[in-house]
Amino acid sequence: MREYLYQILEGSGTLTTEDIFLRIAASAVFGILVYISYWYTHAGTTYSKKFNVSLFTLAILTGAVMTVIGNNVALSLGMVGALSIVRFRTAIKDTRDTTYIFWAIMIGICCGVGDYQVAGIGSGIVFVILLLLGRVRNENRMLLVIRAANEKELDLEGIVSRYYNQKAVLKVKNTTPSHVELIYEMTRKVYMDSYRNEKEITEYLYSQGNVEYVNLVSQSDEISG
Repeated sequence: MREYLYQILEGSGTLTTEDIFLRIAASAVFGILVYISYWYTHAGTTYSKKFNVSLFTLAILTGAVMTVIGNNVALSLGMVGALSIVRFRTAIKDTRDTTYIFWAIMIGICCGVGDYQVAGIGSGIVFVILLLLGRVRNENRMLLVIRAANEKELDLEGIVSRYYNQKAVLKVKNTTPSHVELIYEMTRKVYMDSYRNEKEITEYLYSQGNVEYVNLVSQSDEISG
């Protein structure tokens, strides 16, 4: 029994050059799906070509590593220990990026051990799902920030409430002995509907006097890098 376990730990399957090339090439082919999907589902400032290329190469590198350690238990255990000290500190701008990272790793693992069927079926399903749903965009919220004298607080709250048909929600109220700062939150749809009014919200607010500033800020859940 001891000798059998020793043979398993020390054993290393022999792969021909053709097998090695096929596994790494398969990782590259499936990696192209990741590249195309990421390019299609990200647009504008959310798209990072460098990150997309990194996803493509990640699939190939993972496939190459799995080709080396896939048939050697001792080497695979040592590789796990070595990789456990690695820390990735790159900020993820979009939560979908995590999905693409795991997708690329999955491709490399499956192709590296020669399981092309799992890699193909899994990649196909994920590709279709992201193709159909990946273009979904989070609706940016709009923040209206007003700073004015304390005595204007009730007047300004009434103006904002009427202007946005009571759909702007007061989220923060900061006060000092002389000034008050109001922060309202609304959806972009509510903000766009306000264009039907005769005047801009800023005109109504500044006409009250003693208004220091009025800011409109677009806010989203995405983390900028």
